[in-house]
Amino acid sequence: MYKVETDVRGKVFILETGKIAKQADGAVVAQYGDTVVLSTVVSDKVEKKGLDFSPLTIDYQEKAYAAGKIPGGFFKREGRPSEKEILTSRLIDRPLRPLLPKGFFYETQGIVSVLSYGDENIADILGIISMSAAFTISDIPLQCPVGAVRIGRIAGSFVINPDLREVEECDLDLVVAGTEDAVVMVEGESQEIKEADILEAISLAHKEIKRLCVLQKELQAKAGKEKRPILTIDISEELKKAVTDFTKEKIKKAITIPDKLRRQNALDEVLKETIENLNTGENDISSEIIYVFNEIERQLVRGMIIKENLRVDGRRPEDIRSIHCEVGILPRTHGSALFVRGETQCLAVVTLGTAEDEQKIDALEGESSKTFMLHYNFPPFSVGEVRPLRSPGRREIGHGMLAERALKYVIPTKTEFPYTIRIVSDILESNGSSSMATVCGGSLGLMDAGVPIKSHVAGIAMGLMKEDEKFVILTDILGLEDHLGDMDFKVTGTDKGITAFQLDTKIGGIPHEVFEMALEQARKGRLFILEKMRETIAVPRENLAPYAPRIYTMQIKQDKIRDVIGTGGKVIRGIIEQTGVKIDIDDSGLINIASPDGESAKKAMDLITSITAEVELGKIYLGKVKRVVDFGAFVEVIPGTEGLLHISQISDKRISKVTDEIKEGDEILVKVIEIDKFGRIRLSRKEALREKKPVKRTGRDRL
Repeated sequence: MYKVETDVRGKVFILETGKIAKQADGAVVAQYGDTVVLSTVVSDKVEKKGLDFSPLTIDYQEKAYAAGKIPGGFFKREGRPSEKEILTSRLIDRPLRPLLPKGFFYETQGIVSVLSYGDENIADILGIISMSAAFTISDIPLQCPVGAVRIGRIAGSFVINPDLREVEECDLDLVVAGTEDAVVMVEGESQEIKEADILEAISLAHKEIKRLCVLQKELQAKAGKEKRPILTIDISEELKKAVTDFTKEKIKKAITIPDKLRRQNALDEVLKETIENLNTGENDISSEIIYVFNEIERQLVRGMIIKENLRVDGRRPEDIRSIHCEVGILPRTHGSALFVRGETQCLAVVTLGTAEDEQKIDALEGESSKTFMLHYNFPPFSVGEVRPLRSPGRREIGHGMLAERALKYVIPTKTEFPYTIRIVSDILESNGSSSMATVCGGSLGLMDAGVPIKSHVAGIAMGLMKEDEKFVILTDILGLEDHLGDMDFKVTGTDKGITAFQLDTKIGGIPHEVFEMALEQARKGRLFILEKMRETIAVPRENLAPYAPRIYTMQIKQDKIRDVIGTGGKVIRGIIEQTGVKIDIDDSGLINIASPDGESAKKAMDLITSITAEVELGKIYLGKVKRVVDFGAFVEVIPGTEGLLHISQISDKRISKVTDEIKEGDEILVKVIEIDKFGRIRLSRKEALREKKPVKRTGRDRL
């Protein structure tokens, strides 16, 4: 067994190998505090033919036993991956994939298993580091190790790897991954943080990342295997020249067609014609032709941008495509918006629900619930394709979570707006930046639904073309620019600052200078889009849609909650049956009453008020005589609360028998003249009759 360790924020960080999972190509256990993860990687030794990408799959799985739990459900074992597991799998995959060498076409699988889960809030970070270490010590030719940290900010001070308690206090939550030389991935959210603060956080994170990369090299020096050779594609210079001569001018003409489908059809036609003319020998060389063709297209598109500052649709690098916004386009929904940017269309629909509609989450860190959800759909027709409809994949879940993070900081609190909110984004047409269109469409839809959000949120995707020392940053990238470019950097925010961002690279990292320029260019683009959105709808609608539920709130004392619920829920069920409303009571005594009309809600509120009302000293009530005794009577002044009416307080004149004046079942006026320290109530009828000023009550009050 080989082990290396270092100190991270006062705790020992350990990487070890050689003890378990020894048949994997690489296996590393990482431990920090009580959190332990195992990362393994295995790669086929036979190349997979016909691919133009590295067939890498990363799976992150949380074992329930890691937190001392037994899974719920009928089968009592882990089932399909949770949303968190899928998002973490993507998080681990993204910084590693670009560091595999070009032409690595071997099926490769990495599995990260959480074996012990502590309060450190670091399982995903350990997953990135340990998976990188597993690659590093294996024979798989990863270019260099990857380190990662989570960085937060509490009260203006940056914190490396904040724990579960601290992360709740953070106004910034970033996961940063990188090599010793540069940052390769960033993902996170913030509460309208300025660009300069983001850059400072990333710079601090990278200092820690460098140490973690060095630690992996130490483990590699002790236990690393010799890297396997990579077979490069052997294409003759004669074939390269033939394909170039036949296609170059035709590709030049095709890539300048602004319309996506027409451009792609033209390129497909050129490729088809090239294969028909050049693939005429005994051996099939179509795959080699396709490879050379794609390289020519890549060089021409990138060259046009870097040398001429001109993009395939005719825009300059900083230009944003035309924007069109509409709201209120669907009559029966609670809120709807259509956001169009170039050839990307997003239909965002908002639905308002009650506490019953909250999403319940059972994770290793405990149970929780969500009152705001955003779900993103990417149907095949949006890109003119035919494929089966499946449940949401990793891409859909990832894009949806990014947009959800972008919007959640402007969503009102449950106290301010007691609704469960769900946004569904259906991408109707896509040519780049569909997740950012979702942010814009979602913001418009929320305002159309009357959700009192603090401000609009817009999103924009930035790209990069870099050759040697020269680079061009692109605003609002197309799908082609994403495919052929070196960076996909998504930034969302309000006028005040950034709310979410996601950086992925296809090169060894992004220099600080490029990062800084991209953020500033994104800020200008975001402000431009926000202005376009405000032209359509500037503030939330004052009234909810006619078909949205109405939720009314009221606060009761905590010791009255059991009275409203009743034994076995009998009382609250009775109120629901009488009024037809939905009622939710939280532990603080806050009651939400959802009703299609105000009258039913008022009736329910009156019933609850009558149950929870408390007797006040000096007030006059119309009470009901419940029991008559020799020395007086017990009178119910409010439901469930009785007071003693002594015989001496029944009348101004002297009486010998209580029943001469009152009987059981009578409704009489009484005044509260004393409430002692034990809560016992003394009443007076004669004083109430003198004043004759009854307090009006709900229920049977007839005065």
